Amino acid sequence: MADTPVAQGTSSEEGKDQAEPTAEQQEKRQRDAREDNVKETENLGLLELSEREDTSDLNQSNKKIKVEIKERRERKQKVDEDEIQKMQILVSSFSEEQLNRYEMYRRSAFPKAAIKRLIQSITGCSVSQNVVIAMSGIAKVFVGEVVEEALDVCEKWGENPPLQPRHMREALRRLKSRGQIPDSKHKNILFS
Repeated sequence: MADTPVAQGTSSEEGKDQAEPTAEQQEKRQRDAREDNVKETENLGLLELSEREDTSDLNQSNKKIKVEIKERRERKQKVDEDEIQKMQILVSSFSEEQLNRYEMYRRSAFPKAAIKRLIQSITGCSVSQNVVIAMSGIAKVFVGEVVEEALDVCEKWGENPPLQPRHMREALRRLKSRGQIPDSKHKNILFS
């Protein structure tokens, strides 16, 4: 039975080489493993270093943003304080009549429920409270402009207040002619 052929490529010597690596092969594998470990350690070190740099950069940018926000708040607070001081100086210089008119202006407001109903009747949908507040403010400014123009008309005509409906109509006509009030009857078509 010693003459039985052995399968090609599986001689007993080759089987030993595959099963038990030589000392040179073991050393080579150990060197490769060490090099791989060194590379992984270097990569991890670089990664940790870059992460630290990234976090330090991130921390620095966060600090810069926080400082900028704080500076903006301080500037805004200073501007607000300046505005309050200017308003106090202005109000203190008002005559009695001007002070009464200013107080009435500050207290005046359109009823929110009426504004909400008006907006909903025009748009056909419900609106938020913020929209109602904004429209109330816009309406107040509009009425202020019309009254101011009506007072100018009254003065120009040589009449004294109280304002009459004709003063208000003339003020509206003037504001429309200057383009400060849109004309709902005439629509400009920009592109045809």
